[in-house]
Amino acid sequence: MAVKNSQTHTVAQSQAMSNLPPLENGDRLTRKEFERRYQATTTIKKAELIEGVVYVASPLRFEPHAEPHALVVTWLGVYRASTIGVRLGDNATVRLDMDNEPQPDALLRFDETLGGQSRIDADGYVQGAPELIVEIAASSASYDLGNKLRTYRRNQVQEYIVWQFYDQRLDWFRLQEGDYVSLQPDDAGIVRSEVFPGLWLAVPALLAGDLAQVLSVLQEGLATPEHGAFVERLRE
Repeated sequence: MAVKNSQTHTVAQSQAMSNLPPLENGDRLTRKEFERRYQATTTIKKAELIEGVVYVASPLRFEPHAEPHALVVTWLGVYRASTIGVRLGDNATVRLDMDNEPQPDALLRFDETLGGQSRIDADGYVQGAPELIVEIAASSASYDLGNKLRTYRRNQVQEYIVWQFYDQRLDWFRLQEGDYVSLQPDDAGIVRSEVFPGLWLAVPALLAGDLAQVLSVLQEGLATPEHGAFVERLRE
């Protein structure tokens, strides 16, 4: 009887899901309703809830999104491979608060067992703000630099990178005293993370698609005493 009841319940759940309205751009939803519709709409690969408003991504072109996205994930992946206790996510859903559930292009976070400010829920989603988020934007007109930036700042994402492909611009924001300030490249065009020691980025090389140079500069960062000391602290 228990099995039969369970099967009946599953069928009822499936029928309820099929009767949900589709997820549409501009919908104003609670996070719970957003998740219900997102899970029921199998044709959508990326949707976000930002300040209670739904944003559904269009199909992604090779430029300005797919290749830049791959370059960023490769850069972060090499850093993760050399840094114990750091977790890397690609398009992971993040439950920030009751009105915001973004799906950032990439994120880097400390494991919660090592004092990270986010954790992994029982159902596999990120709960809370990762330490670093990267978004690939077509231009400065993107909502990545508007409502999403304000949402990340309010939820204390410590560092936020936005690559504006068509503008050939990259902004790296650092949370300081409740506000975002822009980290400036040095004379060689290198920006250094203040949260993840050794995470160096050669901005001109990245904008030019020169992955070899990006990784070469990253290796310089990984070879610094600061990164070595950081890894030792994480091992303790």
